[in-house]
Amino acid sequence: MPATELRCSDADRDRIADILRDALAEGRLTVEEHAERVEGVLNAKTVGELDLFVRDLPAAHARRTTAAYAPPGRPAPGAVPAEPDANVVAVFSSAMRKGRWRPGRRLHAYAIFGSVEIDLSEAIFEYQQVVIKAISVFGDVTIRVPENITLRGTGGAVLGNFEVSPLDSGEQNAPVVHVDGLAVLGNVEARPKRGKLVSDILDRVSDKVDKALRRHLDR
Repeated sequence: MPATELRCSDADRDRIADILRDALAEGRLTVEEHAERVEGVLNAKTVGELDLFVRDLPAAHARRTTAAYAPPGRPAPGAVPAEPDANVVAVFSSAMRKGRWRPGRRLHAYAIFGSVEIDLSEAIFEYQQVVIKAISVFGDVTIRVPENITLRGTGGAVLGNFEVSPLDSGEQNAPVVHVDGLAVLGNVEARPKRGKLVSDILDRVSDKVDKALRRHLDR
């Protein structure tokens, strides 16, 4: 799917609104033009629709050339262990992981006549790439992620629904969540949770650099 066809997030709208505000302050837009474009930004559904409101402004092209970043693809073989760090299983029941928890590099979720909820919106990411294997048989697996990470999915359904809403982060150190799996007469759904952002991965990278520097100075 082309990047312009991806659903836009609140963070995407804020980015475009910042460009429009700067253009108004620089005199590139009139007050009326600014108000009209901001209203269009609030109603936009895709990234491509947002780009239309700033395509004639220099700041948009400058950001595109300096901030171009392609999120990583699937982890290379061996980069993520084949065995899960944790299993979340619901058989004729429900199970969930949510709040301030630390997902490993691989998580398996199984919903058999039950429901599983994996909420990463407040999770502390210790690894940049996280793989979630979701299997649903007459059940539901629901996955929620922060808006400023990258989300990818590969899977299928047999008389069911497997839906992953693709998401791209502009941050090179942002977590990347890959959702794989199968839904048989069931449902697997992964999408961002509005209003939730993650910064732990960036803080963790900074901490590692600081610790490495301190070790070097202590030698």
